[in-house]
Amino acid sequence: MKSASPALDDIDRLILATLQDEGRITNVELARRAGLTAPPCLRRVRALEDSGAIKSYHARLDERTLGYGITVFAMVSLKSQAEDDLRAFEERIATLPLVRECHMLNGEIDFILKIVARDLQHFQDFLTSSLTTLPNVESVKTSLTIRTAKALPGVPVDMAE
Repeated sequence: MKSASPALDDIDRLILATLQDEGRITNVELARRAGLTAPPCLRRVRALEDSGAIKSYHARLDERTLGYGITVFAMVSLKSQAEDDLRAFEERIATLPLVRECHMLNGEIDFILKIVARDLQHFQDFLTSSLTTLPNVESVKTSLTIRTAKALPGVPVDMAE
């Protein structure tokens, strides 16, 4: 059962920060860094997973190595902001693999999408055949990423309250 906000001590925070930075660390090494033996460290990790503090584990892939040379942010405005229409848009976006992130915003723009593509033509094809043609889409404004100065996954883990 996931709790809304698990009570975390300094060892939990250290475990979370370490796993976020080094997801493939062994339990033995994690326990050593946390000042624990392996069994209680593993119990803590499992408790953090069960509480929802740890959602999942992933390999962070290099988009360029895999042929995705550009990243684009698309600001999408919808014709209707009725809850059913918002959900329908989100459900459709969830089926589009090139869309890596989708965030609903407050303000003039309804959603911002992070999109990867092989090249500009690939993105243009996606834009005109998959995004602007979605029901309820009023407008799409795009910005091509020139370079990324910072891209950290996860969240900051405060080591003291």
